[in-house]
Amino acid sequence: MLKTNRLLLLIALLFTAGIILSACGSSNDEGSGEESGGETSDSGENQEGGEDSDFKVGMVTDVGGVDDKSFNQSAWEGLQAFGEENGLEEGEGFDYAQSESDADFMPNLNSLVRADYDLVFGIGFKLTDALSKVAGQNPDTHFALVDAVAEGDNIANITFKEHQGSFLVGVAAAMKTESDKVGFVGGENSELIKKFESGFRAGVASVNPDIEVDVQYAESFGAPDKGKVIASNMYNSGVDVIYHSSGATGNGVFAQAKDIKKNDPSKNVWVIGVDRDQYEEGAIGDENVTLTSMVKRVDIAVQEVAAQSMNGEFPGGEVLEFGLEDEGVSVAKTNEEAMTDEMLEEIDNWKQKIIDGEMEVPSTEEDLEAYLDSL
Repeated sequence: MLKTNRLLLLIALLFTAGIILSACGSSNDEGSGEESGGETSDSGENQEGGEDSDFKVGMVTDVGGVDDKSFNQSAWEGLQAFGEENGLEEGEGFDYAQSESDADFMPNLNSLVRADYDLVFGIGFKLTDALSKVAGQNPDTHFALVDAVAEGDNIANITFKEHQGSFLVGVAAAMKTESDKVGFVGGENSELIKKFESGFRAGVASVNPDIEVDVQYAESFGAPDKGKVIASNMYNSGVDVIYHSSGATGNGVFAQAKDIKKNDPSKNVWVIGVDRDQYEEGAIGDENVTLTSMVKRVDIAVQEVAAQSMNGEFPGGEVLEFGLEDEGVSVAKTNEEAMTDEMLEEIDNWKQKIIDGEMEVPSTEEDLEAYLDSL
């Protein structure tokens, strides 16, 4: 997939992407719920970008929505940045369709196809089946699936090495905990989220295998109330650092940590964010409960694939994977007071070992158990 060209494009986008404010609604009409996308226009294999481009790109969110402070929001920010850089208007040149439930995936995808969008993103592995079906019915439209792999010459698959970044924030959690008890809150118990959990637990154990890791799943990416209850139980049991990989459910984890800090400023409780740098979510007065975040550059990946599609270089049928080596995943260093020099040095040491291939971070439960046994 021409890795050198991809890396050059990625670096360029990292320098040009600005901070884009997220939107709260879509100008698209609701889909009709029909199973077929109907007639479509040519996808424009050789369309050129620029102010006069008629290229149109849209995305369908997972249930968390574009204001989930996490995964979907990062994707939307990437789409906004792409639109701004190429002189596209929101609602015409680029847009999103928000899903309130799984039942919205199919009609939302079809609504963008019927509106002659050249490229349609499905944000999240839960859209795999719906996107595969719609893509099969509309071979002239480009589709991109984030966090999963689907077969199809008109589908680009965007994946990440989440376990690598999760390992590094596991190192941070192990070095920060005072109770030797940390927590992991997952959204839905799935192969993808197991990558986050496995990497995190491996990172914790690499620093201190005696640290207890409490793992719980909310079985939803859109239930902040449940996230708050889980976090409350964890913190009450002595956990002082929680890493969440749960989309909007994680907003409840932050809410609980901030409530604890409000009631007892002397108590140290921390949250590790996910996908975006969630430093702002942990702000409480002059303090902040966000220790760090496992940043996953969904925004940059979305920009890159959109640019490739617009320029006639769409990576259809390919699997693109972003990891530590190309800054596709990273560790946020925004909380300079909480992230000590010692912690940052240790994180950098492990990062280099992973990049150099000196260690393979486990991404499954089976690999994790083998890794833990080796310590």
